[in-house]
Amino acid sequence: MKFAPSIVQATVASPLGPIVIAATDKGLAGLWFAENQRYLPPELTSPTAWREDASHPVLQQACQQLSEYFAGQRSQFELPLDLGCGSAFQQSVWQALRDIPQGEVTSYAEISQRIGKPAAVRAVGGAIGRNPISIIVPCHRVTASCGALTGYAGGLDRKTALLRLEGALAESLL
Repeated sequence: MKFAPSIVQATVASPLGPIVIAATDKGLAGLWFAENQRYLPPELTSPTAWREDASHPVLQQACQQLSEYFAGQRSQFELPLDLGCGSAFQQSVWQALRDIPQGEVTSYAEISQRIGKPAAVRAVGGAIGRNPISIIVPCHRVTASCGALTGYAGGLDRKTALLRLEGALAESLL
């Protein structure tokens, strides 16, 4: 994935650990857990890391809306997004994720059907795993066809917590 050179970042606290958010002039371009996260952009761990700018308007909006989400006061995010770092295929998958309502889950196979690529289940899984805007582009709402919780770049414990927060997973199911 290739991110815009003008990207800025900030780190915010959450009940699931620190979160790094990143934005361009077009919108929110990234949201990753700062710890135990797969597929982190190399820019987050290199000496040439993105510039910190907690005053960026999109990052301020994201921080506020994430706080409301974790407090159970927000079910939809209203942020401009910049998903330009991905291929056309990845962007189609990420858009399909945005259509999954809070409190519901769907399968990788269903996402493949929705984007018109029914045989591309593995490729869909790869695109979901590399979703650059976790939580807001809700990749945690995707499960195996049998309903099992599988794969989440932020860890299955976080996926479980997010689904419970959204009411998509009862305490008694685990």
